[in-house]
Amino acid sequence: RLRKARLRVEKAIKEKKIFTVHGPYPVIRRLLRARGWVERKLPLNRKQLKQKPADQSKQQLDKGASGGSDEQGEAENEGEREDEDEKEDKEQSSEDSEDIHDLMSFLVQDQVPNFLWTIRLSSVDQELLPRIEVVNRYPRLAALCTKVGARGPQGGDTRGSGVQKEMTSFSKQEGLCQSLQNLSWFEQVDFNTFFPRCYRLGFKDEKEAFIDDFCLTAARSLLKLALQKVGDRPVGTEQPSKPDEVLARKAPVPQEGSVLSPQGWRRSHEFHLMLSTAGPHSPLYPQLLEEALEVCEQHLGVLGHQDIDRSTPSPCRTCIDWDRFLPEYYRVAHEGARLELGREQQERCQELLQRLEEKLPQLGIEGSLNIWIVKPSAKSRGRGKAGGGVGHTHPCGEGVPPSLCCPGIVCAARLEEVLELAQSCVGTPAGVCEWVVQKYVERPLTIFNTKFDIRQWFLVTDWKPLTVWFYRDCYLRFCSRPFSLCHLEPARHLCNVSIQKRYKTWQPDPRVPPDKIWSNKQFQAHLAWLGQANAWQRVVVPGMKAAILNALRCARDEVGSRKGSFELFGADFLIGEDLQPWLLEINSCPTMSPSSAVTRQLCANVQRDTLRLVLDRKDDPTCSIGAFELLYREAAVSSCLTAGLRLMVTGCSLKKP
Repeated sequence: RLRKARLRVEKAIKEKKIFTVHGPYPVIRRLLRARGWVERKLPLNRKQLKQKPADQSKQQLDKGASGGSDEQGEAENEGEREDEDEKEDKEQSSEDSEDIHDLMSFLVQDQVPNFLWTIRLSSVDQELLPRIEVVNRYPRLAALCTKVGARGPQGGDTRGSGVQKEMTSFSKQEGLCQSLQNLSWFEQVDFNTFFPRCYRLGFKDEKEAFIDDFCLTAARSLLKLALQKVGDRPVGTEQPSKPDEVLARKAPVPQEGSVLSPQGWRRSHEFHLMLSTAGPHSPLYPQLLEEALEVCEQHLGVLGHQDIDRSTPSPCRTCIDWDRFLPEYYRVAHEGARLELGREQQERCQELLQRLEEKLPQLGIEGSLNIWIVKPSAKSRGRGKAGGGVGHTHPCGEGVPPSLCCPGIVCAARLEEVLELAQSCVGTPAGVCEWVVQKYVERPLTIFNTKFDIRQWFLVTDWKPLTVWFYRDCYLRFCSRPFSLCHLEPARHLCNVSIQKRYKTWQPDPRVPPDKIWSNKQFQAHLAWLGQANAWQRVVVPGMKAAILNALRCARDEVGSRKGSFELFGADFLIGEDLQPWLLEINSCPTMSPSSAVTRQLCANVQRDTLRLVLDRKDDPTCSIGAFELLYREAAVSSCLTAGLRLMVTGCSLKKP
């Protein structure tokens, strides 16, 4: 056995086939071993891969080494389903026992790995990392894989302070929110056509911009609500059957401020739940609708740049009293208050909304309840410091204990709720924005009245020149309860598998599979059943490809490019009622832990095809790369100056007078 192990090790060293896997990736380990690679395992008590001197490699072999810790930091798989990973390890079929792999690992402890698959780069000694030929991660992904960015709250350049160093500018909403602002420099595309508008609450200017947006959206929503039911009938959607069962928030008491000056909002006890004191049948003040029409008229002027020379505050801020308008809007939108609409007002509402639709590409997904989603800026899978925040902010729903409420992510329909969370930015390290608020898509496409999103993989094999591969297979993730905008608990609105597994006993519809996962082929069959057989190839896939490519172009200058590296990403998309995809976020190191029969097969396939693309294709350019297809390869930039070009300067010298 020792002789056999030595022969295989010698061959692997000669062919440069030494690898290390850090994290729960049994499929990667099995596929590399089948290719003749030898693993240099990480001892269980060693959290970082380091170069070992040859004279120290004779120490006793730790036969309990399993290839690395399951610790993942901010990567999406952190601590996820270790029991399933152990099952996968046991299910692996191999002609060799684990003992011989332990023995070979002992023999290569003084070798630098040629291939590293890790859940985070911080697990690798920074002196050793440059010597590893192929690595599955890129450094500095904050511009792509965080929700905000890494500049100080006042705009100072403190990039990297307190932000996960391994992320680029696009993997979560903060960095993605910031980097997409630069899209116009690369493409003549408005990012508002594929990315729900987003604000970083840790930055004063963006918080104020969000407050303006919230107020303007409330005015537009009131026009929509007015058109939904005309006359002396209740206006609103999904209103409760009994007025005395309506839960509402006590209006916050401004202290040296207002909705336009958020520093004055009172925190804590002012936001307890109580029965509405006004009630849906109490009269609204007469000028409510006229004020909404006035605001929308003024906003159209701003969108048409009619205020370009204005030195005073925006007319949208000053034309009405927002402290009075918003509570009245809440009564209409959330409590079913009555609203009267005349024929002339009805025509004005229709005409204004049509004009706004030409200027605002997200008007169709806004809905009429002005719901926003608040997320931690650099966390995944719903984690964050707002544990139990949903239970405090909204009723969890029938039979849902607060302990099951999603930690970190909050759906909010009132301005004061969002501003209360924004206070958590105070006291955080410099350069860190704690929260991001994003417009919630109130009109998503649902399947059997159940919300879902799409996890779409893509692979970047180079940043300079940018080279991107799109994976043709993907999967859908369902929520556990029917979609409803009256109930904002996570079971209805957050599709993350790590969140929905808390509601295993709930089933939204018998036609939704118990594991709440569909393949894209099942989705295509459903679209065909809806009479939209071509929508997947003509609308959904092109939209996802364009959104991914636009995000990458904006972030590439911020990413740490490294020849020989590659990275597999997981983009999350929501589909609107018109079948247009909306990019929600991009995850670095997407989970490969199977949660269903569909993901067990697809996750294994994407790992297999990734190795084909980054390893096998080097030796055989014609080899199969499975479901990957080239999405984009940037053309090499030729030199501006050609060899032999003659340059000269003509003119005469200046003479002294």
